[in-house]
Amino acid sequence: MKISELKAGMRNVSVVAKVESVGEPRTVNLKAGGTNTVADAIISDESGKIKLSLWGDDINKIQAGDRISIENGYINTFKGENSLSVGKFGKMTKL
Repeated sequence: MKISELKAGMRNVSVVAKVESVGEPRTVNLKAGGTNTVADAIISDESGKIKLSLWGDDINKIQAGDRISIENGYINTFKGENSLSVGKFGKMTKL
């Protein structure tokens, strides 16, 4: 699947992409209570770019310049911007 084909609400998303950048981690309050750490990465392929939300331990698994594969991810929309999330059922692999 190409990044340009990704639309809001999609599930079971699989892409191979290059990591363009990884932002600074920040702590957020969760709806279910408690907090977690999140960072935004920008990933791209030949068709376009999308924000990738990295949670917890995933933040330190990748860095700019890496090629990654995401399986069973999903597209979330926050403040009008689509982003790709791996979620607890998805898998991110460094290639």
